[in-house]
This record gives sequence, structure tokens and C-alpha cells, in this order.
Amino acid sequence: MGNQVKRLAVLGSTGSIGQQTLDIVRTFPQHFQVIGLAAGANARLLAEQVQEFRPRFVFCQDRTITLPHLSEFLPMTDMACHPDVDMVVMATSGKAGLAPTLSAARAGKKIALANKESLVMAGGMVTREVRRHGARILPVDSEHSAVWQCLRGERQKPAKIILTASGGPFLHYSPEQLKAVTAAQALKHPSWHMGRKVTIDSATLMNKGLEVIEAHWLFNVPFANIKVVIHPQSIAHSMVEFTDGAVKAQLSYPDMRLPIQYALSYPQRLPNPELPHVDWGISSSLTFAPPEPDRFPCLRLAIEAGQKGGTYPTALCAADEIAVELFLAGQIGFADIAGLVAAALDEHQPVARPDLGDILAADTWARERVQQLVAKGL
Repeated sequence: MGNQVKRLAVLGSTGSIGQQTLDIVRTFPQHFQVIGLAAGANARLLAEQVQEFRPRFVFCQDRTITLPHLSEFLPMTDMACHPDVDMVVMATSGKAGLAPTLSAARAGKKIALANKESLVMAGGMVTREVRRHGARILPVDSEHSAVWQCLRGERQKPAKIILTASGGPFLHYSPEQLKAVTAAQALKHPSWHMGRKVTIDSATLMNKGLEVIEAHWLFNVPFANIKVVIHPQSIAHSMVEFTDGAVKAQLSYPDMRLPIQYALSYPQRLPNPELPHVDWGISSSLTFAPPEPDRFPCLRLAIEAGQKGGTYPTALCAADEIAVELFLAGQIGFADIAGLVAAALDEHQPVARPDLGDILAADTWARERVQQLVAKGL
């Protein structure tokens, strides 16, 4: 990277990925400078981050936040395309990341993408804008980062992508046990420290289904050639099979700071003493098994929505987001998440080739429909 300092806009800076991104910046202040910070409702933490990093641009949904005199309030879509920003770290959750992702793509930015919904809701649109304007997506999800690393140096497309899933905290639960799962139980992921929404999606395996859709768009691989395997140890983050049958895997200790750092520092690798390493001196086993579709219906729903295309993935994302919120609020059970998403998808009237208006309309419809279904006791 030489002496060039990358100027970052971190959107979603108060979330799990955003905070860990700032950890990397603290470790390598000679390589990275924070130009912009954006957050949702956590104004207190954002204020602390602004005080520490002194960014030029700040956004917060709570506009009562007090800014240092050198900082300027700027919407995320404007921050994402600002000429003084070299890389946009898209760490927001939900559909809030879509507009700034498109803005960054149209400005030809490097996008360190952790926001799943952008590619799930509008994968065709986002990748088209990336190609058209010479932008680049650098995947931050550990699974897609692993695939990206495995493909580095290869000239042929992968024959198959194998995404690994820990299986979450309920890997061996029966359907009856799953009905009694509480939010507190679901938020205790066995391998990863993540935000609340992603943690619940990992417990239902919806997260893995969304990652299948992402992988389809990121690597231009047909859905039939993307597989999911359960790997509880979370050491192998994903694998790539090639036409000759050779398989590459990327292995590392499960810590999100590693794929974040790789995206930020690419094409270099930086030595980071803060990152834990796998201890190969300890006897252990790495196991792999197919997921059980009856135990994880959200995985099947997501893959089917991705295969159908159009606005189905948008409706899937929106319905799941509301269902997870309702579960965390104690208004529905854990097993109801899949049922509500399935009901919304069954009723959805898709648009085959959606524009942005169609995508936003499908998002609004699915959110409202899930709320209506719960209100009716369905």
C-alpha cells in the first residue's frame, strides 16, 4: 500500500461490523483515515466515534447529535459518492444500505460490502452499476471473502461454490424444541459476535440463504452450483471446487476483523497482532454435513426466492426483517419467522424485471403484509 492512506466512509459505524472496522483503523492509522461516519439511532456511540476519529462528514438519524466544529452533516448517499472518499464500508443493516451502495457504485468507488440486503434486493441492478461505472465490490462477509480469496490467481470460473454454516445454536434442536426458543437463546451464537438481526438470521439459517443469493451475484455462479454445508467449528469459511475436482478452502479463526481487514488492505495482507490464529497444535476435528431442510425452512425459502428472481428476494428480505423484529420484541415465536416469510412470499405478486421503484414497492408491501398477518393472528 506504500505511503498512500485510504480514506474511508464507514456507514453503519455503530453496528458490529462498523465497530470492528474502526478497530482495524486504530491498529493501522498509517494506512487508513476515517473521512465519514454514519449511524442510525445510536447517537451516543456515534458521538464518541466522532470525537475520536474527527471525520469530515457525519450522518445520524438523530439530528440532535452535537458535531465538532470541523465535521459536516451529510446524508449517506452523498457521503458514499464524495470525491474525497476512496472506499465505502457498507456496514448498515437492512434496506438502508441499498441507496448508498448504488450511489457508491455510480461514483466508481471501492465498496467493502457487508450489507447483504443490497445484493439480495437488487443484485442485478447493483452489479450492473458496478460494471458500468468501474466500481468494485470487496466482500466483507467471511464466507464471500473466503470465496474471493480462493479465486485469487485463478483464471477459470469456479465449478461450484460451497458456503459453510455453523448451524447456529440450535443445530440439533427438534421442531418442538425450536418452538420454545427465546430471543435470549437465539442471540447466543456459538462462533461469531454479530449484530442482533444477523445473529437471529444465523439461528434460522436465513442468513445462509441470503448469502447464497449474494454469491450468485458476486461471482456470477448459477444457483445450482452453490451449495451449503454445516460446519460447526467455523474454521473453514467457504470452499471453491474447480472443473478438475480440486477444492480450495480458506481457513482461519472465526473473527470478523480478518475479512474486514482483507477488504480494506487488498491487495496486500497486513500483519495484525490483535487477530487470533488457529492453534494447529491442539487436536481437533473439522466436520461437514448437509443442512436438514425440515429444521431450517428459512434456508429453503431464501434459495427458492433467489431462483425465482424478480422482486421475490426483496419481499423475502423485507418480510424477514419485520419477522425478526417481532420475534425480538416477543410478539411471535422463533418458528413463526419462517411461517410469516413463507406466507408473504406465497401472496407476493412479483415484478420480473424490477426497477428501483418496483423494488421499494415490494419492500413496503412485504413489511406491511407481515404486520397485517400478525395482527390477524395468522
